[in-house]
Amino acid sequence: MNTYEKRLQSELLEMQKNPPENCSAGLKDDNILEWKGTILGPTDSPFQGGIYEIDIKFNQQYPFKPPTIKFKTLIYHPNIDRKGNICLDILKDQWSPALRLSQILLSICSLLTDPNPNDPLDPDIASVYKKNIALYEITAREWTLKYAMDKNKESVLKKNIELNDDDSDDSDDSE
Repeated sequence: MNTYEKRLQSELLEMQKNPPENCSAGLKDDNILEWKGTILGPTDSPFQGGIYEIDIKFNQQYPFKPPTIKFKTLIYHPNIDRKGNICLDILKDQWSPALRLSQILLSICSLLTDPNPNDPLDPDIASVYKKNIALYEITAREWTLKYAMDKNKESVLKKNIELNDDDSDDSDDSE
């Protein structure tokens, strides 16, 4: 077993036994280098109640090179662009092999509650954050409702419809 495989097996076990608060992650399609994760929007933030899906890709140089983490769920945040890229120092120049995925996920959660508008991936959102934080919070909340909550209701509804697979009118009462 390679160094990266040993480390990732250890981190997978850690995530299963003791996941960080409001976060989860695990293998995607049984590939040790590709994971999927979930971050719950932090309490007392415009993201509260949102469920944010993320893709996590490790490389064979892990833990000596950081993983690539992207939001799959759209989020209104100055440090996360519309493609899901995240501007976080520990995923770039402040990476350390001592960091583990659980710590990275917690850092992303902290970034959600404490954006860094001085190092943005989306300068327009950073500008709104700096000039009118109330507008930023309203817009971030709207995006949470639209992309991180409704989508999940729709997928649950779709799964229920697929499971029932009948022509009942129950699904019309969902809104």
